[in-house]
Amino acid sequence: MFPSFLEKLLGKADTSAKTVAKDRLRLVLMHDRADIPGPMMEEMRKELLTVLSKYVEIDEAALEVSLDRADDTVALMANIPIRRVRPEKVEAETAKAEAEAKA
Repeated sequence: MFPSFLEKLLGKADTSAKTVAKDRLRLVLMHDRADIPGPMMEEMRKELLTVLSKYVEIDEAALEVSLDRADDTVALMANIPIRRVRPEKVEAETAKAEAEAKA
């Protein structure tokens, strides 16, 4: 849902007027559905990507993020395709678990 927006964030943007308008419309719709300010939604997406990217490689072109509202509840829905787990994180977690097992 937001691949063009993410590409823009990461410097791979298609800066055509159509793409920019589509990204802005998505942001406005998300804001209206959840009553979350646009800048806050943008910051949330950035932080989610930053945190997740520490542990896994994400297929950002296929990333989909949306807000769904049901009655008085709003849910952040994310479809985040993972390419692979970062090997350095697996090694660190394995070493940590082994150290805890010995203690």
